Amino acid sequence: MQIDEFREYCISKKGVTESFPFDQSTLVFKVMNKMFALGNVDLFEGMNLKCDPERAIELREQYPDLIKPGYHMSKTHWNTVSTYGLDLKLQKELIDHSYDLVVSSLPKKVQAELALL
Repeated sequence: MQIDEFREYCISKKGVTESFPFDQSTLVFKVMNKMFALGNVDLFEGMNLKCDPERAIELREQYPDLIKPGYHMSKTHWNTVSTYGLDLKLQKELIDHSYDLVVSSLPKKVQAELALL
């Protein structure tokens, strides 16, 4: 996956915004103001994605060179997913999983607002 594909896929999801809150190279995607994905636009070799803790461990064991604990993130809840060598279908599935996790953790009122978008 290239940076433009990553951006297009993330931004196409309901309620998603993009910004550069940390610096000019870290593109962050949020759903209803909660972060679910980020990546470096200058050197896009991977993306940080939220992940269920048990699944995160399984993925790291299954793909030890391609999925690692989240770089500069909570190692329990975030993975850094390589964009090289990992099937595009799996990359999209992991973006979807991250998005869905964040949506499920939103307050019911915010989930209702999202549903109306």
